[in-house]
Amino acid sequence: MTRPTAPGRTRRRPSERPDAHHPAEDPPAWTGKGIEADGAGPSDASRDASRLRTLAAALPRTPGVYLFHADSETRALPLYIGKSVDLRARVLSHLRDPAEQHWVQRTEAITWIETPGEVGALLLEARLIKERQPLFNQRLRRSRALWAWQVDEAGRPELVHSRAMDFASGERLFGLHASPHAAREHLVALAQAHQLCLQQLGLEAASGPGRPCFARQLRRCQGACCGDETAAAHARRLLDALADQQIRRWPWPGAVALIEGRGRGARAVHVVLHWCHLGTVADLRAARQLARKGRVAADFDADGYKILVRPLLQPGPGQRLVALEDVPGDAPNPALPVAPPAPEQD
Repeated sequence: MTRPTAPGRTRRRPSERPDAHHPAEDPPAWTGKGIEADGAGPSDASRDASRLRTLAAALPRTPGVYLFHADSETRALPLYIGKSVDLRARVLSHLRDPAEQHWVQRTEAITWIETPGEVGALLLEARLIKERQPLFNQRLRRSRALWAWQVDEAGRPELVHSRAMDFASGERLFGLHASPHAAREHLVALAQAHQLCLQQLGLEAASGPGRPCFARQLRRCQGACCGDETAAAHARRLLDALADQQIRRWPWPGAVALIEGRGRGARAVHVVLHWCHLGTVADLRAARQLARKGRVAADFDADGYKILVRPLLQPGPGQRLVALEDVPGDAPNPALPVAPPAPEQD
């Protein structure tokens, strides 16, 4: 695909332009520049806006990641990085959004990377935001340690840290929180919504043996603190309340490859181990080599987990899952994919 030249710019010869970029590589070195073309400066806001729309209209209507740059030459620190299943439509929507004009008006270049599907776009966006630290992205800016609640057999939650426990293999883990304070606040809110006992959860000191907690006196607790509800019944209600926040255990013995792409078009092979994205390659032979030498991050990657858990457990249209231990070392492609095992039940 030939990309149009920015207004007032000279088209590069093929030998001067960068090669097509793989989804796991850095963004292309050129896509367009509109603000300073023909000597125009940022003082003409309407002209600048028109040129940005012209640049955005040149983007393909395919999945991928886009970057807004304030510096058209070095592009060292992006203003904003995003992803979409339709690059052109999403970038044009930024240009029309009044709430985003404080950074859109500083844009001098827009670059993009196409991906074969949405999962690749999500993974690439998360990686680039962490690496490039764009000025106006509020989410995904850096990896950090996480906290989760682990519920024992008696139904009592304990706060555990991702550096002290492998969240991919831990049992009865719920929630992904940035701090102990956030984890406790969330559990308190959950207790209030489901009439759980704060004493039973270890979030409130008992006032005395068999005495009701403060919430029970207000009829906001079903009485596990004073014997009106059994501990087993309280534990069941707690697990029900936490069910949609459960961290799924990694269900495969080793790494898997999620193949994304349809028909004869471009494909991406995402290599994943313990919910950690090891990288994206072009075929299954390279995926197997990457799985052998790849290293899982020390901290559990919450962003990667949220992106990958659904497509790995339930691959959608245009996606196939392959267990890499079943791929022969000299075979670039396997005969058949393997389906993921059924979700585990607690």
